[in-house]
Amino acid sequence: KFATITLRNQFESVIDNLHLLLNNDFKVKINVVLIKGFNDNEIIDFIKLTEFLPVSIRFIEFMPFAGNEWDRSKMVSHNDILSQVTNHFSEENLIKLEDEKNFTAREFKIKNYIGSFGIISSITNPFCDGCNRIRLTANGKIKNCLFSNSETDLLTAYSNGDSLKELISSAIKSKMKVRAGMNELWTKSTIL
Repeated sequence: KFATITLRNQFESVIDNLHLLLNNDFKVKINVVLIKGFNDNEIIDFIKLTEFLPVSIRFIEFMPFAGNEWDRSKMVSHNDILSQVTNHFSEENLIKLEDEKNFTAREFKIKNYIGSFGIISSITNPFCDGCNRIRLTANGKIKNCLFSNSETDLLTAYSNGDSLKELISSAIKSKMKVRAGMNELWTKSTIL
């Protein structure tokens, strides 16, 4: 699965570097985009890593849009994840941790485990009303939301010696209330 996702055969190198970071007291988060029928059977395995490792596993809901249509067939929801967790570990052993200010992940841990896990549920349980993030892409553009189809080109302005303040301010002010304006999870095509 690692090779399928990364298109590389470097699993051992990644694990070695993970342990190197932990041995040097880095705070390590492991992001897992869950895809139904591909890796959703590994939720419990990832959580078991937190028994003896001080890592934070972060399960991310697959963003189910193709074009402007929602397609939930590959999505594993916040509730699906918690259902698997409570079925395996029991509800009494699931501890809800306090959410950070402007959180993206709702945090949990299993009783007596060292690490924790979080669920980033931007689809089924969005956190948009408290989100204060923007993203800078590798080609010098900012997105005010992962769902946004528009980007603001900072690199060209920067290369020309122009001020970036207005561009950034405008991008932030145009941030929509929920998922870049994608408020409906269901369309006619997903209902049928």
